[in-house]
Amino acid sequence: MRRISCVSAMCLALLCLPAVANAGTEEEVIGVTYAQWAAEIAKDSDASAAIMADDYTEFNAAFPTRIDGKALNTTLANALAEGGGGMLAGEMTNAKVQAYGDVAILTYNFVGVTQDADGETQPMLAKSTRVYVKQNG
Repeated sequence: MRRISCVSAMCLALLCLPAVANAGTEEEVIGVTYAQWAAEIAKDSDASAAIMADDYTEFNAAFPTRIDGKALNTTLANALAEGGGGMLAGEMTNAKVQAYGDVAILTYNFVGVTQDADGETQPMLAKSTRVYVKQNG
């Protein structure tokens, strides 16, 4: 019983640790996000895919379910881009980066403008969470 109490106390202590994101981490994480958006706007699927991990997953407004894996995300993004239109601009508001060792969590509100194949533009809004892991340094 004493061991369970000690383990519980250690877990509780870890949960109470503050997330520390220094300015360099925050800039790097937000910069990666902007780089992916720039590649999407330029319809440069190679540059966009280079940023994604193989196990990249995404929820987005175009599909009713989570899209799992870089390969499927890239295939669907390429197909949507061939149909014309796409994202014209995007901006991040209320950005917050929380870092835990080699893991960083970015939360923000996305505001952007998309254009369909007929040239019609629409506002695009989303609540977004991105999780990044620093690998190989």
